[in-house]
Amino acid sequence: MNVLSRLTVRHIFDKIGKLSIFSARFFAAVLRPPFETKELIKQTYEVGVRSFGLVAIVGIVIGAVLTMQSRPTMIKFGAEAFIPAMVATSVLRELSPVLISVIVAGRVSAGIGAELGSMRVTEQIDAMEVAALNPFNYLVVTRVLACMIALPLLTVYADFLALFGSFLVQNIEAGMSGSLFYHTVISSITFVDFAPGVFKTIFFGFIMGIVGCYEGYNSEGGTEGVGRSATNAVVVSSLLIILVDVLAVKLTVFFFES
Repeated sequence: MNVLSRLTVRHIFDKIGKLSIFSARFFAAVLRPPFETKELIKQTYEVGVRSFGLVAIVGIVIGAVLTMQSRPTMIKFGAEAFIPAMVATSVLRELSPVLISVIVAGRVSAGIGAELGSMRVTEQIDAMEVAALNPFNYLVVTRVLACMIALPLLTVYADFLALFGSFLVQNIEAGMSGSLFYHTVISSITFVDFAPGVFKTIFFGFIMGIVGCYEGYNSEGGTEGVGRSATNAVVVSSLLIILVDVLAVKLTVFFFES
């Protein structure tokens, strides 16, 4: 292993260690006063409501594109009637939770990393610490909790819009009525199709929030460091979401389908 490879591996493990310590600090602080309720509500609005437009577009596109892509194959095998069920299962179980999480992470994690990074390099966080305030609870805990609250709600919102997008394609190309589409979807999905996909977004929200806060809270190097923090927040959070999803799928299959 050459020197560059050793440095890269060392950097990765160093990052994992520091992020783990930062996460442990979050869990220690989340149940300890002061509880910044107003800031939590504000951050939940920033993460959730301000993502509605983006999530709406992505949700409709997911359902519409999946339906258009699968129609030729399903028709070829005489299974056109099963398209709503196939789309609903795919969207609820995997596509909507993962894609929405990664896309929202691109907006939210970068924003958190840049915001806290700017506060760090301009010494605003240091000033709060000198003033005997608790910047960790106010800046980190509220943002992470906001992500954990908002992301599951955004996923449910995207689920319905993805199904609506699928219905539009089916209605236009096959003349399927809304009643038939609805009853086909309802009769084909179960609790196992819906709940695990929404539940795992709580963990995705935690990843999104904690990585963005970690990168921003520990930013250094002036304005260049702020940009680097924002970029790292997006890359690391997206990668971790995908890796955790692999584990979540395995656990879902083990507990609910074995």
